[in-house]
Amino acid sequence: MRTRWRWVPAGAVLLVALAGCTANEPSSTEADSGVAAAPQQGLAEKAAPAVPAPGAPGASGASANAPAVGATGTTDRKLARSARLDLSTPRLDDVVSRARVIATGAGGYTGQESTLESSATLSLAVPAEKLDGVLDQLAGLGKVTKRELSSQDVTAQVVDVDARLATQRASVDRIRALLAKATSISEIASVESELTTREAALESLEQQQKALAGSVAMATVALSVTAEVVTGPGQTSDDLPGFLAGLAGGWDAFLTFGGGFLTALGAIAPFAVVLGIPAGAVWWWVRRRRRTRPADDAAVPAGPAG
Repeated sequence: MRTRWRWVPAGAVLLVALAGCTANEPSSTEADSGVAAAPQQGLAEKAAPAVPAPGAPGASGASANAPAVGATGTTDRKLARSARLDLSTPRLDDVVSRARVIATGAGGYTGQESTLESSATLSLAVPAEKLDGVLDQLAGLGKVTKRELSSQDVTAQVVDVDARLATQRASVDRIRALLAKATSISEIASVESELTTREAALESLEQQQKALAGSVAMATVALSVTAEVVTGPGQTSDDLPGFLAGLAGGWDAFLTFGGGFLTALGAIAPFAVVLGIPAGAVWWWVRRRRRTRPADDAAVPAGPAG
């Protein structure tokens, strides 16, 4: 009995030692998760590119190669440009001819044109990128009295028409596919009617797209030229002092009055010729008759005195 109780303390000590070893060892779950997490962390480190620090080499090069924010929106702007220029010159016909040459030389053309005795108006179309240079050349043809330049942003219209055009083309393609599959006459007639309607809408959108593209590519210039009144060699009435300007104005008024008087005289001349010649002949005959009557009375002898 004494020997059996001697093993009891020894067994208790052994159990306590085993319990301490088990507490110090990691659990199998923690070990497995650590083993699985290690490869995933390595893959993540390989997949993610290294981001250089603000002062590290290569940081400036990466920022230089990156596209500027908003650059695309600025360069893709669609602008329809137009201008108006008013000139005064003593050489009206010469300025009009040279304006045509300037527009043609810039790759443009002349549109509507109206020329009067003392003024002229022209509608010029030139490439939009050459508008400023063309305006400078036109301004050198005479005295600039008015110059206007305007730009209209049609970017939204261009984007809208392009999107609608793509949708309409896809719609037309679907209707054509249905037409190819139609079997009966009624189906073919119905599909063809719908196809005609959608093709008409497609053509309308294409015309709008061309018009917008033309307004962006070509700028319009409304040119107005007014003739100046020349009163001397190389001098106009606007350049004269007060007295000479009044003298020039009076001379112009006299010429205007003289022109009106001659016009009235020319209008009366036919009536004077038709009616004046018979009237003059009658007047001459009456006057001559009056002269011969006293001579006849003097030639008659006096009768005997009573």
